[in-house]
Amino acid sequence: MKALSQLFATTLLALSVTPFAQADNLHSVVLVHGAFADGSSWNRVIEQLQAKHDEVIAVQLPLTSLQDDVAATQRAIAQAHGDVVLVGHSWGGTVITEAGNNDKVKALVYVAAFAPDKGESTAELADSYPAPPGSAGISKTAQGFLTLPANVVAQDFAPDVKPAQQRLLAVTQGPIRAAAFGDKVTQAAWVEKPSWYLVSSQDRMINPDLERAMAKKIHAHVSEVAASHVSMLSQPDSVVRVITAAVNAH
Repeated sequence: MKALSQLFATTLLALSVTPFAQADNLHSVVLVHGAFADGSSWNRVIEQLQAKHDEVIAVQLPLTSLQDDVAATQRAIAQAHGDVVLVGHSWGGTVITEAGNNDKVKALVYVAAFAPDKGESTAELADSYPAPPGSAGISKTAQGFLTLPANVVAQDFAPDVKPAQQRLLAVTQGPIRAAAFGDKVTQAAWVEKPSWYLVSSQDRMINPDLERAMAKKIHAHVSEVAASHVSMLSQPDSVVRVITAAVNAH
């Protein structure tokens, strides 16, 4: 019995040592969701990245301010065992633009995401181009948080996913504090870090022309996909290809 107990203890100890800590040249992918979403919005991408044996961490943003969301992302970066490819969707692009200044971050990937410059806010950037159709459907609570009604999720946010997925997105969405869109970036990581940008050509939440303009400004490796705002759910293969390209580039 004593020998069995020792074997059990040894097995537990072996299992407790993460394989990532022992890996050489490990690449870690940190995924940052956008407004009106949570970390589960990356689920289809996570499955494919894990199959490639990448370490994946999905951040859960409080969506209360840029500073708070950057802090949450920095905690995730600190957990990563390898060099980090930092991926942001939508509002998450603003977050990675600030959080990406971390030395562990080697590359940035923007997925239908905002990419502000130093001293620029998300709202200022969004207002620089004609408003997309979905912006008219955003609701504001008495507490100052923005949400998407279920019909807007279906019609504008995620029109190219199945109805069941649309209903899940509406229920699990993370309301974002409206004032967060006015928070300004203090240092844009894309100035020094290599960047990739995946444009959603059928986006109804961010003007696709704005996405193209942002990608050009940050000198990103640019590709497009015929998808809605949530390409990571409707076209995960395309998103994974872009992330993989960033991973393989360093």
